[in-house]
Order: sequence, then C-alpha cells, then structure tokens
Amino acid sequence: VQWVILIAVIYMVAVVGNLLIFNESWNWPLVASYLFSQRIVLGVFNTIWLTVLSLTFGLLVGLVACGARLSRFAVLRTIAFGYVWLVRATPPLVILLLIYFLGVLKPTLGIGLPFLPYLVAWPTNDLITPFTAAVVGLAFYLGGKTAEIFRSGFLAVGTGQREAVRALGLSPWTALTRVTGPQAVRVLIPPMANEVVTMFKNTSLVSVVGFAELLTTTQRLYATNFETIPMLTVACIWYLALTSVLMAGQLLLERKFARGFDRRPNTKLSKEKGLGPDVPFPVPVPVSETVSEKGGVR
Repeated sequence: VQWVILIAVIYMVAVVGNLLIFNESWNWPLVASYLFSQRIVLGVFNTIWLTVLSLTFGLLVGLVACGARLSRFAVLRTIAFGYVWLVRATPPLVILLLIYFLGVLKPTLGIGLPFLPYLVAWPTNDLITPFTAAVVGLAFYLGGKTAEIFRSGFLAVGTGQREAVRALGLSPWTALTRVTGPQAVRVLIPPMANEVVTMFKNTSLVSVVGFAELLTTTQRLYATNFETIPMLTVACIWYLALTSVLMAGQLLLERKFARGFDRRPNTKLSKEKGLGPDVPFPVPVPVSETVSEKGGVR
C-alpha cells in the first residue's frame, strides 16, 4: 500500500510540475516583470489598507454585537441576533452592492429627527464612494461573523473562573485582562485567524464597486494586454505571500497563549509509564478522585 501511495504522489508531482514549468501559457517572464510593477504594488497596498480598516471596524462591531448577545436585556439580544442572522443569510457580494447603490434608496444622508427635515444633509453618492462602500460592507459582514466567535470564546471560560474572580474581589477590567480574557483568546485565535485570512481574500470582491485593489488592478491590466493567465498568476502569488505572513502570525499567537494548555501526547514518557502511545502524560487527575468516600485524602 505504501508503494502504491508513493507512486501516486510521484505521478501527481510530475503532472503538476509539467503543468507549471513546461506549459508556455503561464509566461513566467511576463509574470516576473509585472510582479513588482508600480500598479501591482499600489494594488497590494490598497488591499492591505482595506483589510486593516475593515478588520478594525469589523472587530469593534463584532465586540459590540457579542456584548449585546450576552446582555441581560432582551431587546439588545434580539437586535444582535437579527444582525447576526442577516449577515449569515446574505452573501458579502450582495451587501457590498446594496451599500454602494444606497443612493437609489436614500438620495441624501443627514442628521436630524425621524420624519422631520434634516438639520445637516449630504448627497449619498458623495459619501458612498467605492472605497467607503468597500470598508463599510466588509466591516458589516465581518462584524456579524466575529460576534459569534467572540461569544464562543467568552462562553468557553468556565463559570468557576468567574466565581473565583468575584470571590477575589477583582475589578471587571482586571478580571478581563488577567483571568477570563487570556483564556478566551486562546479559544478565539484559530477561528479568528481564519476569518482574518478570509477577510483578506474577500477584498477581491470589491472589484464589483470599482475600487482599485489587487484583483481589480490585475483585471485592468489583462484587459489591455490580453494576458489573462499571467496577470491572475501575479495576483495569486501576492495573495499566497500575504496569507502566509498572516498564518505565521497566527502560529506565534497560538504558541504564546497556549502555554500550560498543551495536551499533546508525550510518547517517550507515556511508554516509560506504561500508558501507551495514545495516552497523554502527565494525565490530569480530577480533584474529586483524590478524596475518598470517607473524606480522607488518598
């Protein structure tokens, strides 16, 4: 079986290598010439800038929505649930288009009381530019996704931890930064990193509103030079490079917050104790098992 798998892997590597290296349609010299061109680098910068702004506002919205979901007030919980439901049910591309064409529904935006004339008003099309539509749309979508991630992280912290915090008389800020927060962050990192990477790739959707990020720039280039595959390859290389940087940051954060929570099996120590390779060592013993039925300590 191992030889069959090895032969299949070698065959697949040969097929992929032949497709990537010996197929002239890739036009690798053209890819190399455009990889660091001024227009491509500007598109990469716009992609990074759009990602940073969307993440900042999206995470803030997600925190607020999470607080509302965990609130004691039924009205706040209902509004937050409706917001999360709307984000889950609506594709991000539709959200971007609705925000970009908001001027059709609301020609002017302003400040004032409902059903009365605005005190100050501006034309909607002047406010909703391709850039603002992209930031608002992506942040709105990310907020609904991260609200549930934040909520899962806070709910993952045991009630005993909160009771201990109250018994010690710690302030809410100290409890959040010293006790419950780090434990929640450890749970939040993997799904949150996945959303960050997804948001970085979702910036390619803003090409429908005309904002010149990386994909829009490559589309405009191959519309003029008709080199579709090489230009898309340039975009893929940049997406792979930036996503790799984000994944490296995720690994560093996981190592930092996973101290004391590593439960991977230690094969060498397990064999020495006769526990077998599939049993982690040391094995944590519950407190209830260390006390005998008569109240004595074993």
